[in-house]
Amino acid sequence: MLSNSSPSLIHFLLVVVGTAFLIYPATATDHIVGANKGWNPGINYTDWANNQTFYVGDYISFRYKKFEYNVFEVNKTGYDNCTIEGAAGNWSNGKDFVHLNKTGRYYFICGTGGCTSGMKVSIVVHSIPPPPSASIAATKHSSESTKHASAASEMASGRLLLVVLRTLLVGLVSSILTR
Repeated sequence: MLSNSSPSLIHFLLVVVGTAFLIYPATATDHIVGANKGWNPGINYTDWANNQTFYVGDYISFRYKKFEYNVFEVNKTGYDNCTIEGAAGNWSNGKDFVHLNKTGRYYFICGTGGCTSGMKVSIVVHSIPPPPSASIAATKHSSESTKHASAASEMASGRLLLVVLRTLLVGLVSSILTR
């Protein structure tokens, strides 16, 4: 049961959650499959995926005509054979966001027949890179290289802060619920 301090605790939780949502857009990337062409037949999704870098916490989103196409997360066999048996997930809203919450290879296909027309994509999700060390940053000679290293460091720091905030929030909520 919650004590008399629960209004201030609820206020604190709202601040933490609000902060996490403010930080989140700056730290996660939404990769729109096919960019401005979307999830449609006749697009080389292998080339598209090879020009993206996916990190844990990012999203991959599929934009397509609702009721005409869909998205299934499958294993390698399903990807190679365009089958949806044992699919890990499926989406059909026409504007679908898939949270990439672990490292590894993901496989997505269209389950309405589009897979055989090339509507499939395989991606590799990497762990969040650590910020560059001071000695590495000091050896960079061009201002462009330093700018990129600084941006990578800020992004990694933001992702780390988000993970810490989420962990604290989960621990706090768990301790409240077990009282």
